[in-house]
Amino acid sequence: MMLLGCGSPAQRILTQVKHGLSLVRSSEMCVRLPLRQGRAGNFRNFAVSEATQTVRGRGVPGEGISLLLRVSIGTGCFLTVKALTTPVFSECKAHKPAKEIYDRRLGAEDSKDTKDPPFDWLAFWYLLKPQLHHFLAAVVSALVVSLANIQVPILLGEVVNVVARFTSEAAREGRSFPQEIAAPVLKLVKYYFIQAAFTLSYISFLTRMGERIADDLRKQLFATLLKQDMAFYDQHKTGELVNRLTADVQDFKSSFKLCISQGMRSVTQIIGCGISLYMISPQLAGLTGVFVPVVIGVGTALGSLLRSLSREAQHQVARATAVADECLANMRTVRAFAMEDSEKNLFTQELDKSRQLNEALGMGIGIFQAGSNLFLNGIVLGCLWCGGQLMATSQLQPGDLMSFLVAAQTIQKSLAQLGIMFGTYVRGISAGARVFEYIKLQPTIPMKGGKIIPYHTLMGNIEFRNVSFAYPTRSNQEVLHDFSLSIPAGSIVALVGVSGGGKSTVAQLLERFYDVSSGSITIDGEDLRSLDPSWLRGRVIGFINQEPVLFATSIMENIRYGFPGATDAEVIEAAKKANAHNFIKAFPSGYNTVVGERGVTVSGGQKQRIAIARALLKNPRILVLDEATSALDAESEAVVQAALESCLEGRTVLVIAHRLSTIQKADVIAVMSNGKLAETGKHETLKKAGGIYAELIRQQQREERASKTWGF
Repeated sequence: MMLLGCGSPAQRILTQVKHGLSLVRSSEMCVRLPLRQGRAGNFRNFAVSEATQTVRGRGVPGEGISLLLRVSIGTGCFLTVKALTTPVFSECKAHKPAKEIYDRRLGAEDSKDTKDPPFDWLAFWYLLKPQLHHFLAAVVSALVVSLANIQVPILLGEVVNVVARFTSEAAREGRSFPQEIAAPVLKLVKYYFIQAAFTLSYISFLTRMGERIADDLRKQLFATLLKQDMAFYDQHKTGELVNRLTADVQDFKSSFKLCISQGMRSVTQIIGCGISLYMISPQLAGLTGVFVPVVIGVGTALGSLLRSLSREAQHQVARATAVADECLANMRTVRAFAMEDSEKNLFTQELDKSRQLNEALGMGIGIFQAGSNLFLNGIVLGCLWCGGQLMATSQLQPGDLMSFLVAAQTIQKSLAQLGIMFGTYVRGISAGARVFEYIKLQPTIPMKGGKIIPYHTLMGNIEFRNVSFAYPTRSNQEVLHDFSLSIPAGSIVALVGVSGGGKSTVAQLLERFYDVSSGSITIDGEDLRSLDPSWLRGRVIGFINQEPVLFATSIMENIRYGFPGATDAEVIEAAKKANAHNFIKAFPSGYNTVVGERGVTVSGGQKQRIAIARALLKNPRILVLDEATSALDAESEAVVQAALESCLEGRTVLVIAHRLSTIQKADVIAVMSNGKLAETGKHETLKKAGGIYAELIRQQQREERASKTWGF
């Protein structure tokens, strides 16, 4: 507990708090006593009356805590540092609490696991194997550079010994300085050139290998994401997936390149220079060797803490990215509700958490690096002192001391580089583990494989038999229960019912976005699970939903997306069938008009007709219309409805409708209620029966009269 105050009033307050008392006489005479609880750093506020207190109406600001700690706790240096680095908030009970930031994600589950999976070294080996020749070339080049760096201190010692021996007496003896210095200098220059050439070599090989590995990694990850079923995307946010595809791959690539380049060099130089130190002076080498294991032990202990902190920091970056991605993708909704400030505050809140975690991570890495440098510099200073003692007793020559110091300095730099590399290694291993976790995922519904019914024998008979289903994200809530429905080939069957009755779920099961929990769905007697999903979606079923999404490209390419091999003439013919050709030609660029992200530059009716043309381009035997006109106004609905009616002939059609006026001509109308089939029949028959369908008609008529009355 930290007491804000001093003197006898503070002592009396402390006594009251110890006995669990909280006396409040006035809201204007309060002092805050933050009580630290547990490891999370939470605080409990106590309001205590004290007439002599100078603080009135507001809490004592947290910034003043460090000074009071220095005054009151003379020996508590650690607590002072903790108070300086930890934000402390104190507030009076009488003070109005600050407005909380609105968080639209309340109640949403975070898709990340609480613990990252272990790094998959076998998967990494398969990724590295095609680039093994570049890897070996980079490693050999780095080793050559390291060996050159080991020889440089020895040659520098030879040069210094020559300079030390060349005295005035040596000059009088007729000895020539250029002749004696030439041999060691030429050797030194030779090693400098070797060092430069192989430095260029290993950097070039590492760059080529790193970029190719990152390219392969992104391709594999993206291919894996494309293969995942809809349940996976129900559980994971787009921002999180994009973050793994970009930031995590980049972190892994950077750390891998750094570990190979600096890691190999540093380890080789530490071993080689260590041997050189022993050969130069066993006494000095033994002195330095005693303390090196201390650094290794402390670094290992600190490493386990930093790895967990790094994982949490990367998870927080993914959460912040997901917030921004979701906001920007739904900017029209944000603007319509004037929620810009709330979204900005929410994003700022997530960024602040990310910043705090990364600051803590940087502080931990900084402590490790600073401690290592301090320790290693102390070793160098100790070597100078001990080396001077050995020179005074003629046990060591000046050049040998110079070689020893340069070699020790090389070891110091190498260990410092390992300290820097350690933080990068932690980030890279964590990022790589997250990427490989997704690459290893296997979808529950395969993308390809299974039977293909020859097109000339494909009729389009659909049958749902005792189907039960619950979404994977809500496994305890059954959407369909013992649902059965037969759709004969070439017929038009309409599904109607109240919202939430399972109509759209039926369409998604037919597309095999999900597999049924029990029962079966068959096409021409073949179980849907035995058919090739790619063939089923690409050639058999045309799907048009309520809010079709267009890509940010031309109208021509958006329609061609339904059948990539189609010619321009086939695209135009599909647009004519969908009643879209006239308005497309009216655009200045015609079919080359770019519709913008998600098709925002065209109206709802135009977007729907483009989607119909896209579905018709592959000439599907089965057409699924999931409330295709419910989001349109009356005029646009009439145009789209006319386009649909012209292309239904000869196809098996499943229509999911909200407006009952659009499905009166259906061959069969199936009424759903609570995930079951309640009624079936034609429009007039069901209307006269006076059941659920008749009640739906009466309800819509009341809504239409209300709309006319209020002028909607």
